[in-house]
Amino acid sequence: MQEVKLQENKTLSLAELLGEEFLSSNECVRALTHRSVSSKNNERLEYLGDSLLGFFIANWLFNHFPTYPEGDLTRIRAHLVKKDTLAEIAREHNLAKHLVLGAGELKSGGLRRSSILADALEALIGAVFVSKGYESACEFVEKLYTSRFERIPTVDQLKDAKTRLQELLQSNGENLPVYDLVEKHGKSGNETFSVQCLIENCQEIFVGMGTSRRKAEQEAAGLAFEFISKKISP
Repeated sequence: MQEVKLQENKTLSLAELLGEEFLSSNECVRALTHRSVSSKNNERLEYLGDSLLGFFIANWLFNHFPTYPEGDLTRIRAHLVKKDTLAEIAREHNLAKHLVLGAGELKSGGLRRSSILADALEALIGAVFVSKGYESACEFVEKLYTSRFERIPTVDQLKDAKTRLQELLQSNGENLPVYDLVEKHGKSGNETFSVQCLIENCQEIFVGMGTSRRKAEQEAAGLAFEFISKKISP
């Protein structure tokens, strides 16, 4: 029973994180108001929150990973503050429930849109700073990131498939892979790309597909990396 309770308490609602009084304050309402509604929207607070978040994460990583070089810290920070991560956090705390969107945005699925959720979360950080000060803003960010701070990915885990494949080949004295577009079909905006990855001294051809050439290349590289890794492992 205790284990279930811990799991349930893991993700707090915005009301629990911020307090009901602040959640209904003018500053917080503005932070949750999209530009499709009014000129009194969250864009300025988002700008402020974005800067505060970047600094807080940079400072946290600097203090918790004293041996990491600048490049590694930068890569991890980029992962923690990217729009996809912010949108995930916003969904975990049911931020969409409190968003104020215009009719057009609501109709087009704005409550589910990652960019809108991420921007609103940054605006909330800005609102906490403006209303309560720096320390409160830092506490808010730390609560939002608690679970992610407990499982910081390694730098290797953050590298994309093409980078990992390139490093693997170079470490074994091989030339870089070649990516060729095999096929592209579908109408503009709804296209599918097929790309093959060719590796010198390897008879296998690795084909990836995606909604962009870049995504197709990444998929092909991932297949190649998996194959080559198994081939050279002792």
